[in-house]
Amino acid sequence: MPRGDKSAYTGKQKRKAEHIEEGYEKRGVKKEEAERRAWATVNKESGGGKKSGSGRGRKTTNVSSKRGGKLGGKASAARSAADRSRAAKKGAATRKRNAVKRSPTRKAAGKR
Repeated sequence: MPRGDKSAYTGKQKRKAEHIEEGYEKRGVKKEEAERRAWATVNKESGGGKKSGSGRGRKTTNVSSKRGGKLGGKASAARSAADRSRAAKKGAATRKRNAVKRSPTRKAAGKR
């Protein structure tokens, strides 16, 4: 098997790498670098190829994906303080309104 051959990877791993690659490209990373990082991430999370003959059954971890999700928030940061405050007040009002619908025991549990 030549270096860089992806035949030992499952369809799910290939789709995951493609999705990660698109995310990097959206952030302005060059195509080749995005592809390299995507496969490095898939390897880190799943421990390499998963097809039979490549040592099935290793545990997977989503720590890289979790970190990537935390890098977002640009849209929220771009909003004005007044916009964010208005949205927070609206959410608080909704929670308060819905708290009336909850049973007294659940309401007490939420106050802890």
